[in-house]
Amino acid sequence: MEKVLILDFGSQYTQLIARKTRELQVYSEIHPYNFPLEDIKADASIKAIILSGGPSSIYAEGAPHCHPEIFHLGLPILGICYGLQHIAYSMNGKVQPAERREYGRAMLQTDHADDILAGLDSPTQVWMSHGDHLTELPEGFEGIAHTDNSPICAIRNQSKKIYGIQFHPEVHHTTKGKTILRNFLFNICDFRGDWSSDSFIDSAIASIRETVGNDNVLCALSGGVDSSVLAALLHRAIGDQLHCMFIDTGLLRRNEAEEVAEIFQQKIGLNLTVVTAADRFLPRLNNVTDPEEKRKIIGNVFIEVFEKEAEQLGQFRFLAQGTLYPDVIESVSFKGPSATIKSHHNVGGLPEKMNFELLEPFRELFKDEVRAVGRKLGLPEQIIGRHPFPGPGLAIRVIGEITPNRLEVLQQADKIYIDALKSSDLYQEIWQAFCVLLPVQTVGVMGDERTYENVLALRAVTSTDGMTADWYPLPYKFMAYVSNKIINEVKGVNRVVYDISSKPPATIEWE
Repeated sequence: MEKVLILDFGSQYTQLIARKTRELQVYSEIHPYNFPLEDIKADASIKAIILSGGPSSIYAEGAPHCHPEIFHLGLPILGICYGLQHIAYSMNGKVQPAERREYGRAMLQTDHADDILAGLDSPTQVWMSHGDHLTELPEGFEGIAHTDNSPICAIRNQSKKIYGIQFHPEVHHTTKGKTILRNFLFNICDFRGDWSSDSFIDSAIASIRETVGNDNVLCALSGGVDSSVLAALLHRAIGDQLHCMFIDTGLLRRNEAEEVAEIFQQKIGLNLTVVTAADRFLPRLNNVTDPEEKRKIIGNVFIEVFEKEAEQLGQFRFLAQGTLYPDVIESVSFKGPSATIKSHHNVGGLPEKMNFELLEPFRELFKDEVRAVGRKLGLPEQIIGRHPFPGPGLAIRVIGEITPNRLEVLQQADKIYIDALKSSDLYQEIWQAFCVLLPVQTVGVMGDERTYENVLALRAVTSTDGMTADWYPLPYKFMAYVSNKIINEVKGVNRVVYDISSKPPATIEWE
């Protein structure tokens, strides 16, 4: 399959480049800026290279540099922001600190509105994020666009098919960014645009069958979108070699175990074992308040339970998980010099030694791509449309110490909130909604009595892949209704607040 190689120099937007190229039905992979030249030469499926942005100055000590021979492979190259500066640096142009740094919106004036800039109005809005700028063109290059602050804002060498732009076409603030990427991929690189949910399913099934052979696979089914689509894909690929196990950790939403069993056993017909294991998780979390420690403990117990229960079911070589691209990106900075934000249950919480080999077909997919795969596989919208739920469950939504009483309070409140969203036709407009029980008590009055009880936070965000998110403006009447219902019906809560933080700078979950 044809693909774009994206070399990551540490930009916060690198993952958006991959998303945008895939939306244009061109498969892309992100690798570190120092991805070996030999591996690039050996991979005949690579038809183009995109150099991401990054926070470094090109001349700074320790600044990331790719192998200079990349520019002489004959592959089309697009450099974005730092990537543009890297092209200039590597091909004897000149980059210098700008007198005025440029961050945010700018108006781009096109000097040559053809090939990569075809279809753009002049001026057109772009998104800038740089302190250095190009002051001298490399030999064989010409400037094709400028802004008031950047006289050389886009460059090209048509004979070598090497292009550079100082702005970020992958962010929605660049109004014609997708047009620029489309021009590069199809007009310059001649991609076929044949990557889709259908093509992924076909290649994934072939890969799964080749990897698994005649061995058996145990699937960690949670009932969420990722593991549900994973189970459906595995079932299509290997049939009866798949056995799904659902573990009730005691950290789930109210009635979730019963709902999962009904959907997957009765409606879908998967081979499913439900394990009740709250007594194995909760004691290990006693007096644990650090969120990273919670994740590690839950990940370790999770595998312990799987290994023990699997012995009763037969011999399994593989453990399948619905790990997604954002999970990997946020957990391990293996894609480039990007900072680790937090570990995820599917990635950072696993013990070093375990008796399974991991099978993670979705490791390079975003959430919306997994949903598209699920729809192609025929899963009902009841499953595909579910909000994301974290692997550690309510353990990271009970801030601080986890006790049976605090879990019960959160479960009751969360059910009221989610049920109200569904009955008000708001659920499908929101990417993720949930309650958070805070380790804070405040004074209140109920009837004629003074209370000193818990604060509960409501969270609702919109997003496409979880990498960025905006808080959702819930109607005032809805918030008043939910707050009143929770305070009246959930013993232990006397104050409800609403989280209006976006990601970044906040994360979606509180822990």
